[in-house]
Amino acid sequence: MLPVVVVHGGAGHIPKERAENATSGVSAAARAGYIVLKGGGSSMDAVVEAVTQLENNPSYNAGCGSVLNVKGEVEMDAFVMDGETLATGAVSSVRNIANPTQLARLVMDKTSHACLTAEGAQQFARSMGVPEVPMESLITEYSRMRWRKNLAPDANPVECQMGKMGTVGAVAVDSEGVVACATSTGGILNKMEGRVGDTPCIGCGGYADNNSGAVSTTGHGEAIMKVVLARLILFHMEQGQSAEAASDSALAYMKSRVGGLGGVVTVDPQGNWAARFSSLQMTWAAAQKDTLHYGLYTGEHFTQSIDEPQ
Repeated sequence: MLPVVVVHGGAGHIPKERAENATSGVSAAARAGYIVLKGGGSSMDAVVEAVTQLENNPSYNAGCGSVLNVKGEVEMDAFVMDGETLATGAVSSVRNIANPTQLARLVMDKTSHACLTAEGAQQFARSMGVPEVPMESLITEYSRMRWRKNLAPDANPVECQMGKMGTVGAVAVDSEGVVACATSTGGILNKMEGRVGDTPCIGCGGYADNNSGAVSTTGHGEAIMKVVLARLILFHMEQGQSAEAASDSALAYMKSRVGGLGGVVTVDPQGNWAARFSSLQMTWAAAQKDTLHYGLYTGEHFTQSIDEPQ
């Protein structure tokens, strides 16, 4: 059963013309994370590698391809957590950084803090030798078009956000049985400057604990924060529910209690995993026992050999 890595590319509705790229991107990220694990790398190495791949892919709302805030700028959040020690690292409202997940890992590894924000996070990045990139390099034509469209007085950015690609994330268990998670996002479309969502908040955008499992979430951040979605799933698992049942229970609660839609990837320390969502679609992929699993719609589950080209 071990090692295993499960990746998501965001919950919502993916336009037909973007679906193929979205599916191949998460499959490539799962494959990359799996290669790290098979080479003896840790679950933390694997989730950071997988999410870095998604940040570098303009199809997703993270890194290059992030949505724009109300001023037409990119502000990103990211989070990592190690299930062995409960060590965490997060950054929020960072700009001009190609891979916020790698910066979040540096916060975990190189500081005594759990989260750094905005200018403080930028200063830390500079002190660590993380190169700054021009904001323009993170902005796609697609993001700019959606930003313009949502400046209209009758626009509903939350509705529109769920109509597009969301946050990205990954969970993994390595051959030592250590779990980890990583989550990264550009946030929600046309958000106020300085808005921080669920992603960098521990227990919301993700959680990892060797005693129960690991979760990475996606969806409407404000709703996810209200129910502390990632930790809620692990609570259900601690009560004896499977990764799949716990994910479904928590997503159903979020929908009924606060009207929020979203999706999750979940794994337990034995390598049982789930990719579940209450939104219309969620791109996901998993790699385990040299097999690649992937899907987009509810109930969809394709498999192929990990070595087979997509």
